[in-house]
Amino acid sequence: MSEMKAIRIAYGEALAELGGKNDKVVVLDADLAHATQTAKFLDKYPERFFNCGIAEANMVSIAAGLSTQGFVPFASTFAMFGAGRAYEQVRNSVAYPNFNVKLAMTHAGICVGEDGGSHQSIEDIALMRVIPGMTVIVPCDANEARKAVFAAADLQGPVYLRFARCPSPILDMDMPFEIGKANVLNEGSDAVVFACGTMVPIALDAAKELEAEGIKLAVVNVHTIKPIDRETVLTYANKCKKVITFEEHSVIGGLGDAVSDVLMGQGSYSFKKLGVQDKFGQSGKPDELFAEYGLTKEDLIAAVKAL
Repeated sequence: MSEMKAIRIAYGEALAELGGKNDKVVVLDADLAHATQTAKFLDKYPERFFNCGIAEANMVSIAAGLSTQGFVPFASTFAMFGAGRAYEQVRNSVAYPNFNVKLAMTHAGICVGEDGGSHQSIEDIALMRVIPGMTVIVPCDANEARKAVFAAADLQGPVYLRFARCPSPILDMDMPFEIGKANVLNEGSDAVVFACGTMVPIALDAAKELEAEGIKLAVVNVHTIKPIDRETVLTYANKCKKVITFEEHSVIGGLGDAVSDVLMGQGSYSFKKLGVQDKFGQSGKPDELFAEYGLTKEDLIAAVKAL
């Protein structure tokens, strides 16, 4: 995992590549094209790019309209604004009529860093997960982000794609990508961690360190939060009995709750949710914020040992 690349950059590159393969793909942005990396699509296909200005609700509504004409719109801005400010339009103009719109939001989670709590969306998975018919995808690295963009374009219906801001490790492994199917990245039987997004590389590092101490931690990359891979969740929870969820999101309504929904009434487990504990974010370097909110390798190792 030596190479580092921001997942949002991979998103922009994938969009530009997708545009050359599918002339129905159009891109909308809310005046943040260089930050969201949609400018890469703009440079190649300016006639299919729409800068909607700082009007996120209008952007989502325009995307909905374009989808009715056979286009495949990708609408992008920061997660806080796309999932938060435009929530009514996402719900009523996109998801309610089941339109084919891809909501690709960047700068999610606390790794937004110095922009602080006002810009750190830690509720977006919960907001999107509760909407009927919405598919929710959280890629763990640049390679998975590219695969997710192409898979989302092929899927009929609304999709929420969540991309991080800061550079993160590219995993040195060949991971297949299928919407709704989790990837087991490390086998183990003592405990299992279900992780998504930026937490997946950290979970793999923790597993290596624990293995040296004789503790075998299974690491499952749950890139699709909805529909969640119930079969894999149940298989590894029953195999390990000690379950941890690990996400750069509130522990309310995110991956942890999605996993617990699957396990409810299915058996007896020791369960721990690692995420942001009902707090807002704050300004700081991403690594400092991960430490502040208990999202480091050391925090995960301590949780495994406590179980």
